[in-house]
Amino acid sequence: MKRCFLILTVLFLLFPRQLGADNQFIVRLDSGLLGIQRICIGLGCTVTRGLDGGLGQLFLVNVPTSIDPNAFLQLLQSQFGVSNVELDTVITVPTTPIGRVIPSGLSDSRQVNYFGRTVWNGYANQPASQVIGLNSARTTFNVFGSGIVGVIDTGIDANHPALQGVVVQGYDFTRNTPGIPSESSDLTQPVSPAVNGSAPARVNDSTAAVLDQQSVIVLSQYAAFGHGTRVSGVIHLVAPNALIMPLKTFRTDGTGHLSDILRAIYYGAQNGAKILNMSFSTPNYSKELGRALNTATANGVISVASAGNDGQQVLVYPAALGNVMGIASTDYLDQRSWFSNYGSSLVWVAAPGEAIISTYPFNTYAASWGTSFSTPFVSGVAALLLDIRPDCSQKQAASAISNARQLGPELGYGRLDVYGAVLSLINSR
Repeated sequence: MKRCFLILTVLFLLFPRQLGADNQFIVRLDSGLLGIQRICIGLGCTVTRGLDGGLGQLFLVNVPTSIDPNAFLQLLQSQFGVSNVELDTVITVPTTPIGRVIPSGLSDSRQVNYFGRTVWNGYANQPASQVIGLNSARTTFNVFGSGIVGVIDTGIDANHPALQGVVVQGYDFTRNTPGIPSESSDLTQPVSPAVNGSAPARVNDSTAAVLDQQSVIVLSQYAAFGHGTRVSGVIHLVAPNALIMPLKTFRTDGTGHLSDILRAIYYGAQNGAKILNMSFSTPNYSKELGRALNTATANGVISVASAGNDGQQVLVYPAALGNVMGIASTDYLDQRSWFSNYGSSLVWVAAPGEAIISTYPFNTYAASWGTSFSTPFVSGVAALLLDIRPDCSQKQAASAISNARQLGPELGYGRLDVYGAVLSLINSR
């Protein structure tokens, strides 16, 4: 009788529907791979892959487009042993319109030595570093970063002169390939490195980079190209001795899947990352996202995420989760950036997020705006704290970083103060 009911239920779900892509569900159950395979045999779904590394309790399930996703979700939830089911939602990397004036530092291509690497002076000595007191803290406490920072983003240009030697093997979850995921792998047309004399140009609504005009034309098609390289460059600016693990979950159009983000979190936690930088946000709460970050915290990982660029007092995730530091954006006068989300339930601290000069693919540099680029300042400071206490936990790092310049409750504990953070951890020992 039960088997007949199941067959009738599945037939009910198979009334034709026109959907753009296969429906994907994130399913958790205690009985592991064999359990989800048995369920899919009965329901007509396919197990695509595991999502939680070696833990073996979280899976991505693919359902034909002819099936109503909402009804099928309820059916999955009713199966014996299933403890949670979520739709595999699309998450986007946020973009922010660039300021009216491109910072003059982006034209300062004078070559300087930066901890053994040759970089542009406009990058090494930009105003944001001065605002947070970076150089004085590093000189006073002799901290230059350690540990591995997992960057969940669009990939990286590991051949950039500023980043050579600090990038370790990561994973491309968009292609299911290990190694160092290159941002250029998503391009359909070739782009040449910037030539001498190239001027800063607006690549798109959120990026200004030093490129030749032909490269600008090609790259203007991609909303998020270079995002991961820029985020990584800010981490390296703050913590030049820390290592970067690129975990590619987003394509150059800025889209990624929750399932790949979950895989990246588990991968980072299980493969040596001490810090996870998450310069993205979603308004949708995910129980599995919270569970993945709980697992990371239990493994000693420090998690940092952007507060988002809607200019509102809202909750976004993962920044609003209890074991994640949510980062807002300020300008160089310690005013909240017009685009930055805010609120004491979301923001732990703020950091500069306007006209941030950082590394950009093809051996050049770019200026960016957004909480995406405030976040890696805090991740970099977390790497500095590892110099003081290699086993520094999420709780200890958050407590130290809370010693910030107070700006009012809407920006949490205030604007990031590197000196105050490091001194606090030293005094807590």
